Amino acid sequence: MAFFFEAVCVLRSLISPPDFNYNTDGYEGDGAEDRKSQDGSETMPFIDESPTMSPQLCVRPDGEAVSPTPPEGLLPGGDIEKGLEMKKLVLSGFMASEEIYINQLEALLLPMRPLKATATTSKPVLTMEQIETIFYKIQDIYEIHKEFYDALFPNIQQWDDKVTVGHLFQKLASQLGVYKAFVDNYKVALETVEKCSQANSQFQKISENVKVKGPKDSKDCTTTVTMEALLYKPIDRVTRSTLVLHDLLKHTPKEHPDFALLQDALRISQNFLSSINEEIDPRRTAVTTPKGEARQLVKDGFLVEVSEGSRKLRHVFLFTDLLLCAKMKKTAVGRNQQYECKWYIPLADLTFQTLDDSDSCPHVQTLPEHEIEEMKIKISLIKSDIQKEKKAQKGQSRNVDRLRKKMNEQESCLLLHSPTIPFRIHSKHGKSYLFLLSSDYERSEWRESIQKLQKKDLQSCVLSTLELQVLTSSCFKLRTVHNIPVTSNKDDEESPGLYGFLHVIVHSATGFKESANLYCTLEVDSFGYFVSKAKTRVFRDTTEPHWNEEFEIELEGSQCLRILCYEKCYDKSKLNKDDNEIVDKIMGKGQVQLDPQTVQSKNWHVDVIEMNGIKVEFSMKFTSRDLSLKRTPSKKQSGVFGVKISVVTKRERSKVPYIVRQCIEEVEKRGIEEVGIYRISGVATDIQALKAAFDTNTKDILVMLSDMDINAIAGTLKLYFRELPEPLLTDRLYPAFMEGIALSDPAAKENCMMHLLRSLPDPNLITFLTLLEHLKRVAEKEPVNKMSLHNLATVFGPTLLRPSESESSKPHITLASDIWSHDVMAQVQVLLYYLQHPPISFAELKRNTLYFSTDV
Repeated sequence: MAFFFEAVCVLRSLISPPDFNYNTDGYEGDGAEDRKSQDGSETMPFIDESPTMSPQLCVRPDGEAVSPTPPEGLLPGGDIEKGLEMKKLVLSGFMASEEIYINQLEALLLPMRPLKATATTSKPVLTMEQIETIFYKIQDIYEIHKEFYDALFPNIQQWDDKVTVGHLFQKLASQLGVYKAFVDNYKVALETVEKCSQANSQFQKISENVKVKGPKDSKDCTTTVTMEALLYKPIDRVTRSTLVLHDLLKHTPKEHPDFALLQDALRISQNFLSSINEEIDPRRTAVTTPKGEARQLVKDGFLVEVSEGSRKLRHVFLFTDLLLCAKMKKTAVGRNQQYECKWYIPLADLTFQTLDDSDSCPHVQTLPEHEIEEMKIKISLIKSDIQKEKKAQKGQSRNVDRLRKKMNEQESCLLLHSPTIPFRIHSKHGKSYLFLLSSDYERSEWRESIQKLQKKDLQSCVLSTLELQVLTSSCFKLRTVHNIPVTSNKDDEESPGLYGFLHVIVHSATGFKESANLYCTLEVDSFGYFVSKAKTRVFRDTTEPHWNEEFEIELEGSQCLRILCYEKCYDKSKLNKDDNEIVDKIMGKGQVQLDPQTVQSKNWHVDVIEMNGIKVEFSMKFTSRDLSLKRTPSKKQSGVFGVKISVVTKRERSKVPYIVRQCIEEVEKRGIEEVGIYRISGVATDIQALKAAFDTNTKDILVMLSDMDINAIAGTLKLYFRELPEPLLTDRLYPAFMEGIALSDPAAKENCMMHLLRSLPDPNLITFLTLLEHLKRVAEKEPVNKMSLHNLATVFGPTLLRPSESESSKPHITLASDIWSHDVMAQVQVLLYYLQHPPISFAELKRNTLYFSTDV
């Protein structure tokens, strides 16, 4: 009885708050803790035969990389003395890890005795059968390694070139039959631990909080490890021992007595590993579906998950029968990356957000638009700095690495905060998960891939801890998307993408089975994610829409154009609760690579995208930024485009050009609540028609304006300012604006910026103030039109304020990766300064006497 109480006391001493939280419903797994040994080695739920199977580097127990199959008896440079010294270093490292391993086995055995003592009482924690299953052969393995350690230790202490250790490794290899028995029982042991933990909270605390002694010279006395992780150590150890034998042979001369013995030990170990993997391969058994079919990876990619109100970058894997969400675990430099499972849902249990679901979308952290734009600018500036460092060729590779790291941080942050399109999935067990995507294209692809798999006869499943561990481990080898889509992860040889303007004409579409209201949207990639850039008009009640609409799309390192074809839905009852918008049905989608050789031709390139039986015909051509910004004064001075603003206002006897007044009036009348007004491209043919009408002073301009798509009118206004022979804020004042916005003192900046406005010619100043007040009114509708002051400054800043022709022709300005240069950032900031300023009156500006002046 006394022994029983002693056993209970020992068990109680083993119980402490667990540091491992596994959700027992079988669907949530936060990785089942980082299964790492104290020597830092990764644990994998299968025997690794890498010494004989893989040409890649292997990892020794001491963390060093070694060649998998060393040339037998070959020493570096033939230096035998150096080789024997290396042999001692290998043995010393192995001994250190052996000590850790023995401590781990000892830690496993510590709760076994008190558990056995309570098993024969009226209140057993576990039955005897369960104890023997969990701790099967652990005692034997412990004794084998303790004996080996005690025999090897003196040889290391008294090391010389005559010391032999091969007989000890040979004896260790001959006892691998014990490991065979352990491996055969391993899966059952893990399942027993899991079942007992679920059934008994006392054992759960013990199994999740096993104390392991540290090495003798370690400052940390003990560490806490789960029983599940410790049970894996013997499997891991066989592989590690085999790798050490490779290293020892590499540094042992053929004539040394140890050579033949170590060779024999290696042969036994490799044969053992081969036989184990042939007889029981957890990789094979754990990657089958409940129906016994092979589980295959269908799709994977990086998605932003909203978890507890914040954004997390996840790698999502779609298998033939389940969806698994994982995150990359942090590993030591040089080690293989590993994934940690966050959750999974069997496809048989997965549903999508229903239209009548009343659950509202949780609050999601969003960055202000101007911070997103600032990130883009920083990335472009860093890209420019990297190019300069490379061209300098002064060996500053450290500087390039530092800049790359800095760019990776900015790009990763942008990738995390830019997506806004919700994609929610549910489990029939009540849990739901929310992802944010940058494009409807991705949302459609994921949804379609899942729904296609769900058409099969799927069965629900609950993975055991071992199966989940093996499946998550397999993700590293199976994945098709290896890196997050940022520039810093691309090779230098990869195309940097196109910078400038892509002209696209969407002609027509065929292949629709029923009449519908149809339209297309155009997307291009920018800074690692896709952005919607243009939208055709809705062609009503047809099976053969003919849009023939041209768009001018700005490219920022873009490599791909996407076209999505939608059926317009006008039924307000079909309101999606996730994004609070009527859901239009995607009829088809496709993409085309923007090949610089093909696209940069001056001629139009005609192409067809096939999508779900639908064919969309389109044409495209590319204009470089340098060419598009080149100012060509109009030869026809009677027009308004390309003509000086002073000439136009004098001819019209107006203070502000008629074209500016009319476009502003129309936008404020029916476009001020249009989403993306001034950002979304208008149809180029419509813009050209309006341009021609204003240039010829056609009498029916007002009728054209009232009938024209509002984005075309907004595009016409932007085109007018872009084609001015001199920017609205003038070439002469450009350097002073750049200097003024850079001033730190608010009072000095105020005086300078107001003085610069007063220095503008009157037509330029009045037109600028008119546009300024209009843009402020547009920004007041930001909750609806999504256009903030910063958005508008980004659109108009580089158009109203540009360097002179002589400045823009300098080589450093025309670098593709330098388009978002410091100048562009300053141009945006200048316009933003005036947009954020209290109302500026022309009369007061001219009347006020300012104390600060500058030569301009």
